[in-house]
Amino acid sequence: MSFLELIKKRYSVRSYKPDPVEKEKLEMILEAARLAPTAANRQPISFIVVRTEGRKNELSRIYGRAFFTEAPLVICACFTPEQAWTRKDGKCYGEVDATIAMDHLILAATELGLGTCWIAAFDPIAAREVLGLPDDVEPVAFTPLGYPADTAVPKKRKPLPELVRYEGW
Repeated sequence: MSFLELIKKRYSVRSYKPDPVEKEKLEMILEAARLAPTAANRQPISFIVVRTEGRKNELSRIYGRAFFTEAPLVICACFTPEQAWTRKDGKCYGEVDATIAMDHLILAATELGLGTCWIAAFDPIAAREVLGLPDDVEPVAFTPLGYPADTAVPKKRKPLPELVRYEGW
């Protein structure tokens, strides 16, 4: 499938089968995230892969929707600010790096027939506690990872002319 077909195929999965994710597929997905570009190639990113079995109650503290722990795995993308490249005006790019890597992860999962759902509306305090994050690590986004039990609905997207300007604002 072409890259554009892959992007069109990806959707936010909100229902998962209990089937386990094969180790080989998980490794391919994580490798795609590892290969993502990062500012100055610093790679200040980390991924935490959590099996949901036996941990649903504590993981639901991070994000309370049932589908979050319905998948066999949950993945958290994090970054370490001190390791990230920072622009001269003080803008730290670690969060951008983590989001690019998470997008690579999500697209790789789609290509392999797995489902994901980008979660940014999580409780960062609960995430720190449940995952045991060090103080210098920032959680950026989560996704469940598993085989979809639902089907895609049509995406609502703005038309291109509303999003693109040429040569300036």
